[in-house]
Amino acid sequence: MCPPSHFEVSYSINPWMEPEKPTDTPLAIVQWDRLRALLVELGHRVDVVPPRPGLPDMVFAANAATVIGGQVLAARYRYPQRFGETPAYQAWFAEHGYPVRQARFVNEGEGDLLPTGARILAGTGFRTDHRAHAEAADHFGLPVVTLHLVDPYFYHLDTALAVLDHEEIMYYPGAFSPDSQTLLRELYPDAIRADRADAAVFGLNAVSDGKHVLLPQAAVHLTESLREAGFEPITVDLSELLKAGGAAKCCALELRDHDPHAGKAPNPS
Repeated sequence: MCPPSHFEVSYSINPWMEPEKPTDTPLAIVQWDRLRALLVELGHRVDVVPPRPGLPDMVFAANAATVIGGQVLAARYRYPQRFGETPAYQAWFAEHGYPVRQARFVNEGEGDLLPTGARILAGTGFRTDHRAHAEAADHFGLPVVTLHLVDPYFYHLDTALAVLDHEEIMYYPGAFSPDSQTLLRELYPDAIRADRADAAVFGLNAVSDGKHVLLPQAAVHLTESLREAGFEPITVDLSELLKAGGAAKCCALELRDHDPHAGKAPNPS
């Protein structure tokens, strides 16, 4: 995770971003701190990447890379406003002993590449180039399922779909093309389906550890559906970060199957 110390909306690269509307950086920090504290309380280790001035979207760490089996496929951002995040995150990976491959094609990390138990679900349509899907399959040795996003308000896959536990997901059908909706129904017939109201408050931009699901508190109906499915939803207020088009999942990049602290003294940060 990366704290929103320099958070603001000074440009627009998605429909949620309106630079003319004021932002409250101290409030964004308070909300982010609460999310981080909840993850720690649930027993997860949270490593913090130092923020850099002039990179207001660096708080959205999930876009920085996809990490599976200790291997990193680093993002290649579509918009120049985010190019500076790449060296910042790659420096952290290098410092902590991760092998890093820089993506050849535009690829916005876990924004559009969401690993499940058996495959990687991969979004395209607004940010990640569809050619990046084959690149991810080659790098990680996993099958990749391409899903086409068609609603600009759900510009990344992680705004329209969340992996809950291995092969359990929740998603908003209206964010996907008809063919992709059919594919999702075939692959995940028991998936939780969100309505547009819950999707529009970024209810699907959630962090799940297989039991607990952290999601925006405004996603009322989705919260109840998660309880009915046997999960424990925990609601958080991330309204300030939503002004830039991000919520819980955008703020957290999962590091899979690698201990960056092996042989090092514990770091309480």
